[in-house]
Amino acid sequence: MRKLIMILAFVCCCIQLQAQGYQLTVQLKQYKEGRIYLAHYMGKNFYMADSALLNPQGVAVMKGKENLPGGIYILLLPGKQRYFEMLLDNKDQQFSITADTTDLITKTVFKTSAENELFQSYNKFLTKDITALGKEIESRIAAHTAADSALATEKQAELRKKLQDYRNDLIAQHPKSLLSSIFRAMKEPEVPPTPAGADSTFPYRYYKTHYWDNVNLGDGRLVRTNVIESKLQRYFTQLVPLDPDSINVECDNIIAKARKDKEMFKFVLWWLTYNYETSKYMGMDAVFVHLVEKYYVAGDAYWLNDEQLNKVIARAYAMAPNLIGQQAPPLEVKDSLMKPVSLYTTKSKYTVLVFWDPTCGHCKIEIPKLDSAYKASWKNKGVTMIGFKTEGTREEWQNFIKEHDLSGWMHVWDPNAQSNFRRLYDVYSTPVLYLLDEKKKILAKRLGVEQLDEFLEKSEVKNGAVQNK
Repeated sequence: MRKLIMILAFVCCCIQLQAQGYQLTVQLKQYKEGRIYLAHYMGKNFYMADSALLNPQGVAVMKGKENLPGGIYILLLPGKQRYFEMLLDNKDQQFSITADTTDLITKTVFKTSAENELFQSYNKFLTKDITALGKEIESRIAAHTAADSALATEKQAELRKKLQDYRNDLIAQHPKSLLSSIFRAMKEPEVPPTPAGADSTFPYRYYKTHYWDNVNLGDGRLVRTNVIESKLQRYFTQLVPLDPDSINVECDNIIAKARKDKEMFKFVLWWLTYNYETSKYMGMDAVFVHLVEKYYVAGDAYWLNDEQLNKVIARAYAMAPNLIGQQAPPLEVKDSLMKPVSLYTTKSKYTVLVFWDPTCGHCKIEIPKLDSAYKASWKNKGVTMIGFKTEGTREEWQNFIKEHDLSGWMHVWDPNAQSNFRRLYDVYSTPVLYLLDEKKKILAKRLGVEQLDEFLEKSEVKNGAVQNK
């Protein structure tokens, strides 16, 4: 549920548009009935914008009093099984489309839409010239001879040049068109030869530095294409180090550039926030917290209502006290005999702190696994196990401990509900596991048994290497 907070808040938001209006008249030659649908890209997904019924002549009209936001749109045919793409600029949104479903790419005709005439010419170029060259390359590769492989390499270079030349010519002739903005954003940085004396990281550093050169982050039309999300995904997964501090700097840089356009700013901030809230990599919640504290708390997320904003901020505040690298929040609790136990007076090289519930189905599987790993190897590595009961009766808890022989653990609970453990350790389900070092700094969290075992092994090797030095 929590992972839906950002995406729902983003999609539900309405935007203010120019009141010029749109009217798209569509004729499908092979249809006499049915409903057609107009949808737009938003990153890699589609969102519906309008629909209309076809009359017996195969004609449908979609219109509105306000302009649609610019971007790449798709027109879905009745049944939603087939579609074709088209472009909508922020203006000039009154035109007609005649589509022949026997060949949607080359036989679709746009009238009074200069943007789509450019787009259609490009699609025909791809179909006729590029596809033919691609088939020739495939046949050469399939031949498996040295001569054919060499020729295939030449043809691949020819194909890339031909494609880029076409795009460059269009950009030069129609610099303000949406298609030109898309083509510029798709351009790859051309890395020059490594200068004398430069180290081996020069190509990477140059490519990363110039990655955004041709992307106009002030062009909100690009939000409703798949280009911006693809660029963000590649940049933050392949070029930016997987370190929260480095990622935070890069996020701030991109967001600053995106402020030129409200829709671009909204999309970039939303994408980064959602991406790092739901990241599969441990420790990336620190990026989510950074973004929320810097932009959402400051009121920059203008598209959210108060309820949505409060949910996002509350989620970040639940994560903030338990980020990796921070000191674990203190816990003053009781053991099974009601004797006081303090996390910080428990001396140990490592502490595995597990929040669990004896009535939880997943806990019933994972807790015995943890105990087996502890007795097999973790105990010899200096690990202390602290099991914290979150739910269930005292009797259920003690029966489970006895039945599964969880000896050697420190079993604790909070009978007076004074520790505030749910907020401090972000315990919204069970089991939740933290690994702490001897100073109770958080080394890892929310790992499975196998992952934790591997993490401990690497930590031991690393510590041994440091000591040997």
